Amino acid sequence: MSRPALQINSDRLWSTLEEMAKIGATPAGGCNRQALTDLDRQARDLFVHWAQEAGCTVEIDEVGNIFARREGTEPDAPAVLAGSHLDTQATGGKYDGVYGVLAGLEVLRVIHENAIATRAPLEVAVWTNEEGCRFAPAMLGSGVVSGAYTRDFAYDVQDKSGLRLRDELERIGYMGERAAAPRPYAAMFEAHIEQGPILEKEGLTIGAVTGIQGAYWFDVTFTGQSCHAGPTPMEMRRDPWDAALPVMAGVLALARANGPWGRATIGDVRAEPGSRNTVPNTLTVSIDIRHPDADTLEEMVGQLRALVELECSAHTIESKIEQVWHMPATAFDPALVECVASAADRLGYSWMRMVSGAGHDSLHTAQFAPTTMIFVPCADGLSHNEAESATISDLAAGANVLLQVMLEMASEVPAHLTIAA
Repeated sequence: MSRPALQINSDRLWSTLEEMAKIGATPAGGCNRQALTDLDRQARDLFVHWAQEAGCTVEIDEVGNIFARREGTEPDAPAVLAGSHLDTQATGGKYDGVYGVLAGLEVLRVIHENAIATRAPLEVAVWTNEEGCRFAPAMLGSGVVSGAYTRDFAYDVQDKSGLRLRDELERIGYMGERAAAPRPYAAMFEAHIEQGPILEKEGLTIGAVTGIQGAYWFDVTFTGQSCHAGPTPMEMRRDPWDAALPVMAGVLALARANGPWGRATIGDVRAEPGSRNTVPNTLTVSIDIRHPDADTLEEMVGQLRALVELECSAHTIESKIEQVWHMPATAFDPALVECVASAADRLGYSWMRMVSGAGHDSLHTAQFAPTTMIFVPCADGLSHNEAESATISDLAAGANVLLQVMLEMASEVPAHLTIAA
């Protein structure tokens, strides 16, 4: 059986997604299935049941990551891994993360029912707490495995109610015995809706993802002097807005100058004392800067710092730049990116190379395994939104590409050597 002739069952994939979406379904058509809640447990249980039906063994590690494994003819060979997450935002959609898990499951189902043997084992992972909306930071499960966080750090993270991640893992029955540490993997693929508008705008079906944008979050504080809005002449004020406004305009221009992948967002501005008829004493401006190239990102940060210093000096304003968070720029494995592109070509899907603007578990898996992602379009680029939507044909296309690349990397055994599942 040639690989291009082998296809996933699109109706089954769709119905599986719909069945999972019933767990935590919201009135507006989305999902609220936050990490380590009872609803997350139900979703995990359902995935485990489906994986076992597809002939897989299941292991759970110390931070609740789930690994469904289909053995290869060479059990000691590095496995080929697919996966994503089942937890959602409080007002999340049906496909963010979940699609990557269930597309991987569909691949295992097709391989199981066709009694295909692979040299290397195949695994599908469900990573714990990718979203981070209940337990911050995000991507904790994959982060512990990659070494970005220690197991005990993750255990001690608390939600807003003071409940610890470790206690919630135990409560829902998903604290496993497998070490939350890297194992040898030949490749890791994460299928995902784009969460942006580029594929849809270009009329393309598949994104072969070359990496994840690096990001910095800064809080920039501008300090001047409060005074009455009426009696104080403009030229006599130390108004922090005089420095903040050109900085805000400058950082947006900086992103455009480093296009097409440069990004800058000013998501929050706080004025103190916050009175309508008082010049503020301080302004705190949140700035999010992103770029997929690490050197370019550092240059953008340097230019931001220089701009703040220049404008504050010109207007006699004091400043402080606090780094709140940093996500390093991550380049994916070029050979795997090419593997995805070639599979899309063979299957007749339109495609492009592109960068992920959002963080994913693949950011962490890339630290211990060759990694890439497969993007498919989502309507209007909406995600983290109950209106999140994707078509059955696009979701099937991404899963078909995933099937091809997993078989390729796992070295499908020739037909005359195929053994029963």
